[in-house]
Amino acid sequence: MIQVKEFIDTDTLYAEKSANEFLASLREEQVINVCYSSIMKPTRSGSSTQRSTILVVYRTDKPE
Repeated sequence: MIQVKEFIDTDTLYAEKSANEFLASLREEQVINVCYSSIMKPTRSGSSTQRSTILVVYRTDKPE
C-alpha cells in the first residue's frame, strides 16, 4: 500500500527534524519520493517567517 505523510513547520518544531525521524524508521526500499516546499507566512507584527512542508510518499508492508 502506498501512503503519504506530511510534515509542517510549527512555532516549536521544524518539519525537517520530524521528517528525518520518520524516514529513519523506514527501510530504503519503502521510500518512493520526498518533496519539499516552503512559504512565507505573515506574522502579527507585519513581518514574515518561512514555513517548510515536507511530503514523504512511502510503501507500507500491508498488502494492497
